[in-house]
Amino acid sequence: MADMEEVLERQEQEMRQRMRRRAASKRAQRELDEQLGMTVAFLEEENQSHRGSQEGQASNVDKHRHSWCKNLLEDYFIPQSLYSDVHFRARYRMQPHLFNKVMHDICNYDDYFVQKKNCAGNLGLLLEQKFTAVIRMLAYESSADQVDEIARMGKSIILESLVRFCDAVENLYTRDYLRRPTPRDLQRLLQKAKSRGFPGMIGSIDCMHWQWKNCLIAWQGDYGNRKGQKNIILEAVVGFNTWVWHAFFGVTRSQNDLNVLGQSLVFNDVLRGEGPNITYQINNTIYQNEYYLAYGIYPRWTTFVKSIPHPRSQKEIFFAAYQEGYIKDVEKCFGILQGR
Repeated sequence: MADMEEVLERQEQEMRQRMRRRAASKRAQRELDEQLGMTVAFLEEENQSHRGSQEGQASNVDKHRHSWCKNLLEDYFIPQSLYSDVHFRARYRMQPHLFNKVMHDICNYDDYFVQKKNCAGNLGLLLEQKFTAVIRMLAYESSADQVDEIARMGKSIILESLVRFCDAVENLYTRDYLRRPTPRDLQRLLQKAKSRGFPGMIGSIDCMHWQWKNCLIAWQGDYGNRKGQKNIILEAVVGFNTWVWHAFFGVTRSQNDLNVLGQSLVFNDVLRGEGPNITYQINNTIYQNEYYLAYGIYPRWTTFVKSIPHPRSQKEIFFAAYQEGYIKDVEKCFGILQGR
């Protein structure tokens, strides 16, 4: 009886050891798979950003990442010819220093992106994995199912990373980028407008109807227009360098630019008497109000300068050509948004 108990105890110990070895092997394989997924993601980003990019000196971070990926690829017996063809370097469409800055700021804002250990002591996902998945979804309109194999992440983690990333960007950078012009910004806008022949102009204003293909069924009555399409309207004021410093987004129903202007906040500071103090002279007349370039649908206010519908004289033709040319700034910005 004692011999039988000893045999059973020895078998149980051996079974525990096999289970520990098997768990350790799976854990090591999972970590290698995560690193390989990150490497493949970097390689794919390299292939996509390689087109049209120029050769340059690699930073220390790029060289370190290059060596790390090379060693990892060699460990997985990936052919060297395949690796040398892509000439792996972190040449993103986003500049590397900008990518690193955004990554550093967001990691300090939300520790969800920081790589941590779980209760078993296993390292979690790399922050580059989460950032690569999120940026691919935003840049290429990919779904979570399209990037989960590349980043080696679960769909729920990718979606949570996307939501946290957007919240962090909004909270961190809205104050710096989507804001009213500071006196220094205003001076730069006015100088550029004066050199273009429009002193006192601080931007172009227009609306864009953004088609909402995945509109919720419960909201389709609110966001449907007279053609049966589901649209959201964006009103924006854009500078010469496609800087959007005013955005009014989310207006429902079939509304035109005038209806949106009636709900917009673009003139709130002017109505409160807090508008910028601008003085300029045209045809020996001194003006003290800034203005925007706009299309013919906008009202005949002093804050809007519109084109001449049917120019006849040479002066009118000249003015209409320049006004219609410079108001293309806002259309260029809308084209960039729609293209992305």
